[in-house]
Amino acid sequence: MDYPAEPWDLRGHGYVSAWLVPVSALPPLPEGVRPVSVFGRAVVGTAFVDYLPGGLLPYHELLAAVVVRQGVRVGLTITDIWVDSPASRAGGRELWGIPKELAEFSLSHEPSFTGTASDGTVLADARVAGLSRGLKLPFPVRGTVLQELGGALARTPIRARGTIHLAMGTWRTGGGLKWLSAYRPFLTVAARNFQLRFGPRRR
Repeated sequence: MDYPAEPWDLRGHGYVSAWLVPVSALPPLPEGVRPVSVFGRAVVGTAFVDYLPGGLLPYHELLAAVVVRQGVRVGLTITDIWVDSPASRAGGRELWGIPKELAEFSLSHEPSFTGTASDGTVLADARVAGLSRGLKLPFPVRGTVLQELGGALARTPIRARGTIHLAMGTWRTGGGLKWLSAYRPFLTVAARNFQLRFGPRRR
């Protein structure tokens, strides 16, 4: 399967929710990282993302990621992720160790965001309201994704910019995200028309 070389320069809309989940409920993490926890609860992020034409590769994405640390360094480990692009699936796995699988998506952005992803079972459906209200703030973001690749820990930088604002999000999860089904997000933000650079991986 052909896929673009890194880095990937992407653009689109994203809807991100933050959760506090018991550490004991988390999926396995790569060796060498530990979850960042608050009173025994890990910080987890979920997102629906619509990568638009004009970026390197347009596709849809659903993911769950855990905020982790490697020593004093803080980053993200993506534990579960689905896309509707075979090229994105192959590139994510081979370039960065991101465990992408394929799913079908139905997304709508107006007047509220609604998103559903299914791989035969509904993985998640989400609604994000309040997109036209609230203060929009610029967000320059730099971070690191930490994944297992070839028996070692791969460190891939990410850089994003755009605007975000607070929103109201509700989620229902199942299938590969059933480990989240007993919990609810405490914060949701919408990032419209963001730009993202993913990679290159640090070797």
